[in-house]
Amino acid sequence: MSNDVSYTPEEVAKILKISKFTVYEMIKRGELKAYHIGRKVRVEGADIESYKQKSKGIQSPVSSDISSSGSLSQPKGSIHSGQSEETLVICGQDIVLDILTRYLERQFPHVRFLRRYIGSIDGLMSLYRGLANAVAVHLWDSDTDDYNLPYVRRILPGHPTYIINLLFRFEGFYVAKGNPKNILTWSDLTKPGVRFVNREVGSGARVLLDEQLRILKIHRQDILGYNDEEMTHLAIASKVARAEADVGLGIEKVAMQVNDLDFIPLKKERYDLVIRQEDLERPHFQALMSILKSSSFQNEVLGIGGYDLSCMGQVIAQV
Repeated sequence: MSNDVSYTPEEVAKILKISKFTVYEMIKRGELKAYHIGRKVRVEGADIESYKQKSKGIQSPVSSDISSSGSLSQPKGSIHSGQSEETLVICGQDIVLDILTRYLERQFPHVRFLRRYIGSIDGLMSLYRGLANAVAVHLWDSDTDDYNLPYVRRILPGHPTYIINLLFRFEGFYVAKGNPKNILTWSDLTKPGVRFVNREVGSGARVLLDEQLRILKIHRQDILGYNDEEMTHLAIASKVARAEADVGLGIEKVAMQVNDLDFIPLKKERYDLVIRQEDLERPHFQALMSILKSSSFQNEVLGIGGYDLSCMGQVIAQV
């Protein structure tokens, strides 16, 4: 390895003999220095060497939780306290998941709950690969007009799971106050001069858009800005609010948080948690189910607005 060469996270993973997801967690935590070139992440060889030197003789707090084979390790003793320590990973981007994680941390102070802010398809792939424990999804299937079940069956074949409702919410267009370009339907995205900002591939919003375009036989190349991507609903809303785009797709809750925006509701979506059946009897997941059904948790979520909690905590299906 040369200290003068920069490496991708995948290459860093091979050098350190860990999974690439561990590398991203290390970068996110500031344990490994990295920089961006456009949307690409790079790590200098010198920074890899520096990390290795710092880690000699010390068990890495990240790599100890995720093995080099890319799967979550079993519970083990903490090198600091001698008590049992376990890591559980919750994937998804909605703020409700942050609140849920906080409730779990209160009940299990010796368990590390990690949040990964990734899209629905990437989350299901992480669950399939053993890199996640609970994944929030909102993936609409146009053939069945159903959410999530068809995708879980396809992406996790042979892996029995529970699909548990978290909430319902509206997905729709973010537009400037007063909707000056009168953008109301999917077809309006092709109007001359209308600048669209998209979500990344694999997100539930992107799947909804692409399914609608397929049904309506709208060519994506006819949408100005189709390839202009942002990674979060908030980034989409902010871009529209700053007049850098005329319309973007996201959830109603975020529109309530950003000034100078109107929200055009398009579809009520079901936002579910996917958990392996073998995990549901474990104490952490029994606690998760109890939290979802508790009045304190539901009242806190209701207090921030923008959600329908009528089915929260209900098992939608066993797949």
